[in-house]
Amino acid sequence: MGWNLKAWITTITLFAALAIPVRLASQEQQQEHSQEQHRYKLVDIGTFGGPASSVSFDNGVNGAPDQVLNHRGTVVGSADTSIPDPDPNCQPGVPVGDCFLSHAFQWQNGVLTDLGTLPGGQNNSYANWISDNELIAGASQNGVINPLFGGLEYDAVLWQNGQIIDLGTLGGNGSTAYSVNNRGQVVGVATNAIPDPFSFAGTELRGFIWENGVMQDLGTLGGPQGWALFINERGQVAGFSLTNFTANPTTDFPTQDPFLWENGRMLDLGTLGGTMGFPRGLNIQGQVIGVSNLAGDQMADPFLWDKTKLIDLRTSTIGGTPFSANAICDTGKIVGGGAFPGRVFDAYVWRNGKATDLGTLDGDCYSEAWAINAGGQVVGISVPCDFSNIRAFLWDNRPMIDLNARIPTNSSLQVVWATTINDRGEIAGIGVPPGVLPQNFNSSGRAYLLIPCHENDTEGCEDRGEGTASVAQGNPAPLNQKSMTVPQGSPTSREIMAQIHARLPQRHQIPGLGARQAK
Repeated sequence: MGWNLKAWITTITLFAALAIPVRLASQEQQQEHSQEQHRYKLVDIGTFGGPASSVSFDNGVNGAPDQVLNHRGTVVGSADTSIPDPDPNCQPGVPVGDCFLSHAFQWQNGVLTDLGTLPGGQNNSYANWISDNELIAGASQNGVINPLFGGLEYDAVLWQNGQIIDLGTLGGNGSTAYSVNNRGQVVGVATNAIPDPFSFAGTELRGFIWENGVMQDLGTLGGPQGWALFINERGQVAGFSLTNFTANPTTDFPTQDPFLWENGRMLDLGTLGGTMGFPRGLNIQGQVIGVSNLAGDQMADPFLWDKTKLIDLRTSTIGGTPFSANAICDTGKIVGGGAFPGRVFDAYVWRNGKATDLGTLDGDCYSEAWAINAGGQVVGISVPCDFSNIRAFLWDNRPMIDLNARIPTNSSLQVVWATTINDRGEIAGIGVPPGVLPQNFNSSGRAYLLIPCHENDTEGCEDRGEGTASVAQGNPAPLNQKSMTVPQGSPTSREIMAQIHARLPQRHQIPGLGARQAK
């Protein structure tokens, strides 16, 4: 989105407080051994009268999970109303969408709240991130027609105490807020009024930090564009920036490096040899994960930046070969998907240079992890060899379980994608109603929350048995087992990653543009 189509396709297809580390370490040890049951109450978040709802986990840019569930159990996202979207640029099914007005929502303690939109007519809005003290970052249409593209503009917004605050722009025609911390610092991307031939918005796109009513341009690494995606409780910001004004022949776009910004200084994290990189996560220690093109820009690897070193996770990891890095927790564990002996693409947990194979659900060929909490619990998806189904899983140092086997049989949804898990073990994601194919969760899905059942819980906590175990955990079974056999002619790990990531729900609007990728 901050680059042209060729560069975007090249990249995407290849590839809490300051004093909490000690507390997190002890919490991790305690929770890793204390989770003894896996029954859940399913909450179908519902809609505002329209067909679909969703929680965001593409960060508007790079496929990285958003914090849509905080540690109090509050969920944010977007939900359709019953009102047709009057935007003339609305295109149902391109690539997904239903052309109903969609509003940001907050679900808390059984109450679904429409967070509303900025004034100015019939507008869409969406929520990307919620802090632990209930600050919500996102964007809303503002009723103003973008003179360059003819559609409604979006402005970055902050919802606080039920009120919507327009964060404005840097002088251009749109902005989006991606994350917010407990201190009320919001980061995102905004347009200014300076023409930029490399910008889809026509003018420069700049990463910003907003605090106490003031939006500050974070600057760049030397080029015309920068995006700010993540902020931690220390006020450190991770994003990416162009480093010059010269297009590379391999991407038709200037070199783009990830950065870490702190106290007014932007540190260039570099790349793994190519001309494009971006972050996919930031933790309280200032560690950054992401993806970077390799020399020649034909392939990309996941990376970890730790203090002063950029580490290629694919080449420096023992036990397996990571091909994606989707989340990093505050203790430094990383989750994603990668290759293991006899396995093409499995979910993994990385720690201190070693990757542990989490396997797949029984009968499946591939899996990928999307989130990890302080207790080491991991959630993600497992898919069969022909990609005909998608199932959400939970792993917590025991064989992977199908979350559908741990909710009541009369549940209103099939749990398709598990996108995030908080430290209470609650899980948020996207499911589909009966009769809807799991692959259609983009346009017909529903946001959900899974709440762990306790000993005395009865309503919504009917037992469903033992669940579905994984076929490979840590030490995979011999390949002569039918369920473990890798199909002949199976795609490569990078091709599997591309297929999985192509199914990401792209429900964000492009900042400043009326035409939507999807709702």
